[in-house]
Amino acid sequence: MEKKNKRYRGGLLLAAGMLLMSTLAACSGGNNGNAGGATSNTAGTEQSSGTTQTAEPVKIKLQLKWVPQAQFAGYYVAMDKGYYKDEGLDVEIVPGGPDIVPEQQVANGAADIGIDWVASLLAHQEQGLPLIEIAQIYQKSGLVLVSKKEAGINTPADLKGKKVGNWMGGNEFEALALFDKYKLDQNKDLSFVKQGFTMDQFLNGELDAASAMTYNEYQVVLEQGIPASDLSVIDMNNEGVAMLEDNLFANKDWLANNKETAAKFVRASLKGWKDAIADHEAAVDSVMKVAEQGSTTRDHQVKMMEEVAKLVAPEGFDTSKLGMIDDAKFKQTADIALQFGVIKEAANLSEAYTNEIVEMAAK
Repeated sequence: MEKKNKRYRGGLLLAAGMLLMSTLAACSGGNNGNAGGATSNTAGTEQSSGTTQTAEPVKIKLQLKWVPQAQFAGYYVAMDKGYYKDEGLDVEIVPGGPDIVPEQQVANGAADIGIDWVASLLAHQEQGLPLIEIAQIYQKSGLVLVSKKEAGINTPADLKGKKVGNWMGGNEFEALALFDKYKLDQNKDLSFVKQGFTMDQFLNGELDAASAMTYNEYQVVLEQGIPASDLSVIDMNNEGVAMLEDNLFANKDWLANNKETAAKFVRASLKGWKDAIADHEAAVDSVMKVAEQGSTTRDHQVKMMEEVAKLVAPEGFDTSKLGMIDDAKFKQTADIALQFGVIKEAANLSEAYTNEIVEMAAK
């Protein structure tokens, strides 16, 4: 029995040794095989790493001030050309309208970034909404007062005794600043009335001068067959009472944790705007894909794009500074807003806007 046990144990040891040798051989022979395995694992790791970079795109909702049109062409171009996707973003552009307040949408988290005029943003900031401007898209005001030459309004001083229209609701402050500059009392020296969103009152002769955006209502007047030579235009920029308009703003709380994401969004958007400025026709192609059918025409959108381009990148403007917020222009906007009661206290400019995100986007 003793010998048998010894032989049995010896057999077990031999079998174990052979198994170990076989395993080592497999590992060794699989060292080549395992090198392949290691490569596979490494590739898997790289794949995983790559997936982290291009994995789930970060979702961003952009709330427009108005309905889809060339006023917002840069964002649609960025979407169409995949600039947002290239930055790892999944952007949804949400249309606005008369009942949509972009500041409220961003403040309550329904949108991440919004577009509105700076005066409106200042008012909502004063109300306590945690909002901050992160980019200034329009470098000039697009607001003008247009009149037929037969009305005899050659300078702002000629508005005395005239009927002047504006949409009101936050759009009137540049006009009020203009009246103030020329010492015209809106209640005594002229008739300042609410204007509809069409140009019918002006075309029908109910208004001597009407408010118009260069890229929209002014073009409507021209499209109705009135030549520019028969019109007089008072430009708020030339009169020194212009207020900044379309800007991008975000919720401060969201921005604190998403600066890189915001910078990627701004970078892609500005790239889209540069393309839109360079090729108006292509930009309108992107807009017409989303424009409400029957609400506009391609020709109108092309004219709008031509005028919008002049506001985003005015003549002589350094396009490398697209999106930058000009301190002096912002202060002028805030001062006019204070003067006419849009805000009750002087805006804290260091809290109202930041160029940090645009600077990050430029890197």
